Amino acid sequence: MLIEMHCHTEEHSRCSFVSAADLVRRIHAKGLQGIVLTDHHYLWPQKGLEALRRRAGVPEHFLIFSGQEVKTPELGDVLVYGADVSLPPGTPLSEIRRRFPGAALVWAHPYRSGRLPTEADLRHPLLDGIEIFNSNQSVRENCRGLRQWHQLRFTAIAGTDTHGPSYAGLYPTLFDHPLSDLAELAGELKKGRCRPFLKEIPKAGSKNRVTEVTIGAKGLDEIRERIIIKTLDTPCQWSKAERAHHILQSLSDHGFARGPYRVPLPIDEDSSTLTLIEEGVRGRSLYDRLLGAPKAEGRRYLQLTARWLARLHNCRLLLTPADEFLAEEQRRLPRYVQRFLDIGHPHSRRAAEIMEVVDERERRLLTGRPELLIQGHGDFHPKNILLGQDRQDDPSTLFVAAIDFESSLTLPPAYDVGSFLAQFRNQFFGHPQILVDYPEELFLSAYLEERSAVEDDFHGQVELFRARTNLSIAAYLIKVGMGGSEDLWRVLVEAEQALSAGMPTPGEGRRHRGGPA
Repeated sequence: MLIEMHCHTEEHSRCSFVSAADLVRRIHAKGLQGIVLTDHHYLWPQKGLEALRRRAGVPEHFLIFSGQEVKTPELGDVLVYGADVSLPPGTPLSEIRRRFPGAALVWAHPYRSGRLPTEADLRHPLLDGIEIFNSNQSVRENCRGLRQWHQLRFTAIAGTDTHGPSYAGLYPTLFDHPLSDLAELAGELKKGRCRPFLKEIPKAGSKNRVTEVTIGAKGLDEIRERIIIKTLDTPCQWSKAERAHHILQSLSDHGFARGPYRVPLPIDEDSSTLTLIEEGVRGRSLYDRLLGAPKAEGRRYLQLTARWLARLHNCRLLLTPADEFLAEEQRRLPRYVQRFLDIGHPHSRRAAEIMEVVDERERRLLTGRPELLIQGHGDFHPKNILLGQDRQDDPSTLFVAAIDFESSLTLPPAYDVGSFLAQFRNQFFGHPQILVDYPEELFLSAYLEERSAVEDDFHGQVELFRARTNLSIAAYLIKVGMGGSEDLWRVLVEAEQALSAGMPTPGEGRRHRGGPA
């Protein structure tokens, strides 16, 4: 059974501005099976609850109980389920336990205002449970509650702490067995046969241990917290993931927190457990969207994606060392060719020649041109772009978000553009109509319209990095056992074509221009 365990009414809590009848109706409409009113130091009499049911017009099987929130000298606010009188402020826990041995006592919102409870307090002998989710705690504070619950395995509940109508029933508690009265509810809680209502789903295919957590009940307004918990296995993995976490924080500070262009918001990090927590983005990948969208909508999605990238580049952030890009390329490019050599691939020489040209042009491009380097995404492709809506019934709330910043470097902006175009063609090559309906000029035009300025040789740079990405795709095909596929031959040919198309001409590379090509 799903029960709202913590809420306040305007009749008996001065801090609330929702009537008891409205609160009951909203909780019932949301699909929960019951509600416990927990006004401050006030216990509703049974006749009052019966009259409330009639005013609210809910069926008899919907449970309406009354507990109370009591301020104690030991732990502050505690939810009391099962006392038969209203308790005054300052009543000690020991007195409540002595007078009402069958009552269940739950520490209310212990993580609020940045508090981090000690293990001793969470295991207080007079407590029966801990409220780990509460609407008056921040997402970070709710996450801390979740982590400590998993670490210490105490009995936990969720409570919305409702004071208004819009978020009623957001954080219910799930009871394992049916309930008929408040005494049964208290007994089940004391036995630990309940938990916060949430979904925890391990993410398949991740290099690290990643869990997606959705907290609370879905309502008409779709307001639910979704978080991603990443646990790294080694200090090396932690270092890379933590850097990406800090890049996300900087981007969120530069306008990518809300609105149509976003990144997942970083929430918390714990170096002692190698754990990172970030906001989960509700949406589907650009890849999946384009496969099923009407053409007009798909074109809008692709243009939004291009504008997201241009806005990132317009920030001209410098968050990682400037010399890292070329140094990383010196490690990556030979690795791609080595994949060919390791299996004696017949196109090993061809791959080596492509690598040599890419390497020489990258060095020449960046020599003496530090102004080219800005913080880029580093792995920008259709499966790393999510599109969603804040409200499913309101298309104006559409947003695009990029994920996976572990490859983010200070790099030439053309790297992200060329990489995207190469990956786009490769990922959709088996869907030729997609390539017809969404030509790369659509992406490039939207990108250039949004960019504040680009180099005069920008298109040549894009072709260089398109070729470089095709070489990496070919190496990946060998890695997954597809070295003999026609796709490998195709991407090598396309790499050579890109290098020919991007051949620099004398005098290119110093002037800047803005706007579309």
